[in-house]
Amino acid sequence: MSERSDVLIVGGGPGGSTLGRALARQGLDVTIVDKQTFPRDKVCAGWVTPAVMESLDLDPNEYARDAVLQPIHAFRTGMLGQRTVVSRYPEPASYGIRRYEFDAWLLERAINDGVRTAQGQPLKELRREDGEWVLNDHLRTPLLIGAGGHFCPVARHLGAAKPGSSETAVHAQEIEFEMTPEQAAACPVEADVPELYFLRDLSGYGWIVRKGDWLNIGLGREGGQKLGEQVSAFAEELKAMGRLHIDPPSKFKGHAYLLHGHSPRPPVHDGALLIGDAAGLAYPQSGEGIRPAVESALMAAEVIGAAGGDYSADRLAAFGDRLQRRFGKGSAAGEPGPVKQALARPLMASSWFARHVILDRWFLHRHQAPLAPAA
Repeated sequence: MSERSDVLIVGGGPGGSTLGRALARQGLDVTIVDKQTFPRDKVCAGWVTPAVMESLDLDPNEYARDAVLQPIHAFRTGMLGQRTVVSRYPEPASYGIRRYEFDAWLLERAINDGVRTAQGQPLKELRREDGEWVLNDHLRTPLLIGAGGHFCPVARHLGAAKPGSSETAVHAQEIEFEMTPEQAAACPVEADVPELYFLRDLSGYGWIVRKGDWLNIGLGREGGQKLGEQVSAFAEELKAMGRLHIDPPSKFKGHAYLLHGHSPRPPVHDGALLIGDAAGLAYPQSGEGIRPAVESALMAAEVIGAAGGDYSADRLAAFGDRLQRRFGKGSAAGEPGPVKQALARPLMASSWFARHVILDRWFLHRHQAPLAPAA
């Protein structure tokens, strides 16, 4: 027996839950399908800016009652082997979160607003039938949303390249673990000062981020060749610098994502949209995907609401236009040349460049006003 929804969203992360909640509040019957059961582990350095909190209509004080929320008042940045710079902010510039908690909190809020979920159900079959989508032979909908990240099965079905083939992806490995009270007391990383270290060839960066008693260490770069070796070398370099005082208790976990403009995926199809990492919207300089996921979800909710039930590609085309206006066309991938590498070294050590370019523009996007939350 088939179950029908006005909208089916594949992927229950921040983008999927934000879109589901917005559409449910418009009066649509929405189901979110996810292969995992929440809460679930999610590999991510894990911080969100005040702009994201505002777009989510999320009160930091309310959220902090249930989960880890680490205000961030400064960042330490630099190139590996070079002098680092600490840039401070009078108010929280961002907040450290644990994706294990954050994603589950947002999904639970969407459920409380009327969204149905089918958790622990991987997408095994997808077909188009009589103008509707049929998932796993029993879920039907006229509108399908791919919100399942880089490896989203909806994106694959709609023609996205096989991961690791023609698409240029950023590959990352990281670990997040809770320190013992003794380890936390001895930790050299300040809780409100994440540390970012750019690779010497500018192909990516590593980080060490503290969230209360939790420590997150990782490294991401374009191309996954010998990534494990680089991550291990980065951890050893952190130890040599006196920034990492203990051995991580388990293995690093990997994931991948697409940078906006490097591997474009058409976000609009007949009866279907892609949002967030499924559409390849991560910011090119930082690799952040949470804000683009949330903002693309809010834009999709407005376009879907205005469509009046007509989900043809022509009717939904405004979504692609909005994405381009918000995020731009993106830039093509390319290895930085030796001249750029030489110029980067003194710039990375410049306090002005670190604050106004690396942080304010690349990582925090303070020049861009937040999108209004869903009505």
